Amino acid sequence: MSNAARDENNVPTLTAVLDSDGTTVVRVETVEISGDQTLAVDNDTTGSDNGPDRALRDENFATTLIGVSSVDGVTPVPVYADSSGQLLIDST
Repeated sequence: MSNAARDENNVPTLTAVLDSDGTTVVRVETVEISGDQTLAVDNDTTGSDNGPDRALRDENFATTLIGVSSVDGVTPVPVYADSSGQLLIDST
């Protein structure tokens, strides 16, 4: 489990649920492109729903990312990242 890093105002960084087990909290990383920081993503991913239907918390109680299901626009779903800290997305 990775705890969210915090800035000087104690605001936590982004964390997500590890895609391979649905129970491990991982830090979401950024990459520098042309001097700007942007989210690291793995596009066109497939996988299973391994997670809980709620946000997980790290050891300092910072929550992981959650979104809403594209099926109904209401149901909470975990946002996954891989072990490298890349958010998993499927752009269509």
